[in-house]
Amino acid sequence: MRPIEGVPGVIQVCAACGRKNRVGAANLGKVRCGSCKEMLGQMAEPIDADLEVFEDVLRSSRLPALVDFWAAWCGPCRMSAPEVKKVAACMAGRALVLKVDTERYPDIAARYGVQGIPNFVVLKDGQAVFQQAGVVPAQEMQRWLEAVGA
Repeated sequence: MRPIEGVPGVIQVCAACGRKNRVGAANLGKVRCGSCKEMLGQMAEPIDADLEVFEDVLRSSRLPALVDFWAAWCGPCRMSAPEVKKVAACMAGRALVLKVDTERYPDIAARYGVQGIPNFVVLKDGQAVFQQAGVVPAQEMQRWLEAVGA
């Protein structure tokens, strides 16, 4: 899901009617489609986070989050992408999975001292509680999230 720059909220596509809905981090999994009124459901895929979405998750989400710092040119990042996607699907409703492109948002990466990618940070209540660089299997990422209550 790609955000719209300058406008907070994650774009969720309704499975029933296909309409796009902007949902704040605090309301993910709790709202109905603005068009057909069906429940939108939990986020089961990684969220491409810009600064506004990232800050919204830090400030508002009650769920722990796994942040994948990556770049398009990075081979190991491309190898990790399917594993990150598995985590998002398996942890839907229990955790959020964010992807932060370090080329587009270097300030977010700098905030966490990211020097090598892929780099994973687990956030709980807006605070970093775990960080690791390198390719990691989905099961390990899930263990990190479960360790913080997901």
